[in-house]
Amino acid sequence: MISVKIKWSGSEYPLEQIPLSTTVKELKDLIKEHTGVLPVRQKLCGISLKGKPPPDDCVLSDLKLKNNQKIMMMGTREEVITEATTAPENMPDVVDDFEVPEEVMLRISERPENLDKVANRVLKYEFKKKFHDFREGKKLLVLDIDYTLFDHKSCAERGEELMRPGLHEFLSVVYSEYDIVIWSATGMKWIEAKMAELGVLKNPSYKVAMLVDDGAMITVQDEEGHVVRCKPLGVLWGKFPQFSAKNSVIFDDVRHNFLMAPKSGLKIKAYRKAHKNRGTDRELLKLARYLMSVADKDFTSLNHDRWERYCEKHGITFEDLLVNDS
Repeated sequence: MISVKIKWSGSEYPLEQIPLSTTVKELKDLIKEHTGVLPVRQKLCGISLKGKPPPDDCVLSDLKLKNNQKIMMMGTREEVITEATTAPENMPDVVDDFEVPEEVMLRISERPENLDKVANRVLKYEFKKKFHDFREGKKLLVLDIDYTLFDHKSCAERGEELMRPGLHEFLSVVYSEYDIVIWSATGMKWIEAKMAELGVLKNPSYKVAMLVDDGAMITVQDEEGHVVRCKPLGVLWGKFPQFSAKNSVIFDDVRHNFLMAPKSGLKIKAYRKAHKNRGTDRELLKLARYLMSVADKDFTSLNHDRWERYCEKHGITFEDLLVNDS
């Protein structure tokens, strides 16, 4: 017998004392009883048989699961899919963020207590998922996952349907000038599962140098009393001194993640409602052209908030990206 926990849609569903002779199909039937997601809609991440998704007739004893192991399930109930495909237009997005003027962000980033927190992370955080050495002379590109590369809440049968359009093309292009780091405000297990699902870690056209999880983040307080966690690039700069504000940029859909490096952040338009927007979203392809056009610049001389204006000023156009080639 074995017990597992199914993580889905922000909740955990414990399945207690399942016989090891249970098949994957029977496991999916059990999951349906708890979540309402049909087995055909379910994608179980983090379990495999010989490096591939296990077939439905595979028994749990062959999967070498640990007792109380967490399994991330991707899938959507039928009624939610129906509702989503008939949702009204022009509904506002709710964003967990707040605007902070740049001068305030600079003051926050220079507070001694916050710098001490960064120094502490430099000493204590272990970069356990470093896959490739950083290359001499390359700039550093740090990428968030949720709503930046991946819509983790919309409806889809497969993970790749939630991937932001142009992701692999974007990474393939910028890799020639940038070393790539993925930094998410979640645990490492889920980062690896998402990246594996999207085919990012083993793509022959580019290499992801490193994954960073929520353990490298710190908590800061702004001048209005908001207490938030952020992604201090100083942790990377402290460990890898070849990088600094001069040659580093971080993409995230949440601005307060830049509080400790305000001039190094580029707030990307959040990728939501994948089922409606995957045919028209060209944000990554546009940003690839921006990054390549500034690859020889000192980033402290740039204002990444005005990247579109920079492209317009320097004659960088995007008309050819507007064709629906999905």
